[in-house]
Amino acid sequence: MSINTNTWQTLWTDVNLATMTQGADGYASIENGALAVADGKIAWLGAMADLPSYDANTVKVIDGQGAWLTPGLIDCHTHIVYGGNRANEFEMRLEGKSYEEIANAGGGIVATVTATRAASEAELFASALKRLNTLHQQGVTSIEVKSGYGLDTENEIKMLKVAQQLSQALPVTVQKTFLGAHALPVEYQGRADAYIDLVCHEMMPKIAAQNLADAVDVFCEGIGFNLAQTEKVFAAAKAHNIAVKVHAEQLSNLGGTALAAQYQALSSDHIEFLDEAGVKAMKAANMTAVLLPGAFYFLRETQLPPIDLLRQHGVSMAIATDANPGSSPICSIQLMLNMACTLFRLTPAEALAAVTCHGAKALGLADSKGQLAVGYDADIACWDIQQPAELCYQYGVNPLRQLMQAGNIVI
Repeated sequence: MSINTNTWQTLWTDVNLATMTQGADGYASIENGALAVADGKIAWLGAMADLPSYDANTVKVIDGQGAWLTPGLIDCHTHIVYGGNRANEFEMRLEGKSYEEIANAGGGIVATVTATRAASEAELFASALKRLNTLHQQGVTSIEVKSGYGLDTENEIKMLKVAQQLSQALPVTVQKTFLGAHALPVEYQGRADAYIDLVCHEMMPKIAAQNLADAVDVFCEGIGFNLAQTEKVFAAAKAHNIAVKVHAEQLSNLGGTALAAQYQALSSDHIEFLDEAGVKAMKAANMTAVLLPGAFYFLRETQLPPIDLLRQHGVSMAIATDANPGSSPICSIQLMLNMACTLFRLTPAEALAAVTCHGAKALGLADSKGQLAVGYDADIACWDIQQPAELCYQYGVNPLRQLMQAGNIVI
């Protein structure tokens, strides 16, 4: 079959490719390879020996010098837009207070709500941009940003607008998730059902009308919202044709994941207490399990997610930073790769898939991102490494050599 090389704009040569093709064993690598880009998409890839003839006068050639290419990394669960910080709670936790005790004492998410409401849009943008830039410099080309620290209509919209502005400030794809059902604001204490009505009947219609959300999330937990309240939010989201996902089974097994599966959710996130029935429900609904080792580490949890069950039933596993001010104030995708292996016992191949092809699936982007394949977006990270496992093995030294997003070299 003849290949039209006339449209090629950029060609990577002398590179090793970790294609991260879904369903492939390991990294699905092509060693001594090449990759061509045209119009922001991957146009061709394969062995150097099979490289078609091309016009060297019109194609920009990048000599990879034996480096490894992977898809641009995907951080599929973050809360990087927020005001203030919660270093005081960090001290309290070290003194023996639990996450639930801090939340029940008026700390936790509600403390960040106060600071976020007080912050201007410009202030939220400036602080979030620093966090996003840190992740971007580590090879992240796509990210999810959740709201959930406004907990009223005005401030939830403010957060989502900031998330939208981030994608205009840096060459990163930003998926926006409406998490109005994150916690109960103080003005609704004792009136959780009334607050859920606000989320469903006032917040969501306005957010949908402004196209500010790609997905809707709920914190379904004992210190969050119960199954009936969660289902109301899911039903409202579906009525607005917005995808759903869930924070579930982090502290207990309420059945939030199985409920989300009934609504064909993209993912269930945290899931330390998920049982086999929940895992089976995820598989039947083709959901992705988003594992968050940063929160597990920072909260000093001991209940591991059901990794073996997820493997046994073939559920896709993604990992993410969960970057947030309370339970995972960590903006390091490198550290998450390492923790996924050391704390959760993922293999390096599983961990890398978790921040590429499976991260894309968790965001509903599996058809365009997360793999090196013809027709996929040319979001490509070039690493100064000798094998892909190095990305999980070491952190603190950034091995990123170059980064391409939508066909443009951005780092």
